Amino acid sequence: MYGKAPMKLFSCRASKQLAEKIAESLGMELGKSSVTNFSDGEFQPCFDESVRGDMVFIVQSTNPPAENLLELLLMIDAAKRASAYKVIAVIPYYGYARQDRKDRPRVSIGSKLTADLLSAAGVDRIITMDLHADQIQGFFNVPVDHLYSSALFAPYIEKLKLENLTVSAPDMGGSKRANAYSRHLQSEMVLCYKLRKKPNVIEEMSIIGEVEGRNVVIVDDMVDTAGTLVLAADMMMERGAKSIRAFATHPILSGNSVERINKSAIKELVVTDSVPLTIQSGKIKVLSIAEIFAGTIKAVNENESISTHFVF
Repeated sequence: MYGKAPMKLFSCRASKQLAEKIAESLGMELGKSSVTNFSDGEFQPCFDESVRGDMVFIVQSTNPPAENLLELLLMIDAAKRASAYKVIAVIPYYGYARQDRKDRPRVSIGSKLTADLLSAAGVDRIITMDLHADQIQGFFNVPVDHLYSSALFAPYIEKLKLENLTVSAPDMGGSKRANAYSRHLQSEMVLCYKLRKKPNVIEEMSIIGEVEGRNVVIVDDMVDTAGTLVLAADMMMERGAKSIRAFATHPILSGNSVERINKSAIKELVVTDSVPLTIQSGKIKVLSIAEIFAGTIKAVNENESISTHFVF
């Protein structure tokens, strides 16, 4: 309990299943809320119970459509106007994270704008997982608890007991993550260099390192169109890799990505339930992050450290 403030957990519509798992892990009921939809397309969320003086945790990933972000903003605003003591946004997947800089003239920095919108709505703290770039934490003027899926993925990889294990990043931006896994697993590491012609379209890719006879594990923060992932996997198999497995925290899986994965050399794609899967596949395995978030929420509520939840 944060001081004398009781804790309540609520969910927006996009993350209802995950929120229910988190509530179960915490041994509590999910708070009652509802959404009124209007004929013109507008909607208005509402708390169906008092939150006055409470520590309010609201679970919602901000993956597309944009209504998911808007619903979270409205819920935060409603909680503040209902006299909640503190409002904590639990955002398993922080959308617009790839728009973290001006990579060409006359474009917005969507990640910073999203942070500003959350602050303007009145959020007091953010709990999220595997941001596309760690420096996004600096876009906020409130505390950010940044969690890592390595607490799930690393033990899973260790249980596979793969010989000649090699960890790979699908691009240079993921080299820090791959290096952390490689050190923890005491394995070799290779990198993929890609040149994009335009967003979601790769013009050229090359592999830096040796993969022949190796069991390769590709780690990334998200899988969207799966173009990079599939191209990297197929190239590694052509170079003599023994097997390819991929681990990605956020399964955005847009377009025909699942079909692309099914036809690829990837033996298994392991993801989390930060974003609900809309299409099932025999190659895709989902690990739940509910217990990690439940433990963090409990620690935040009781003013305890969360560093014990990190593997590396």
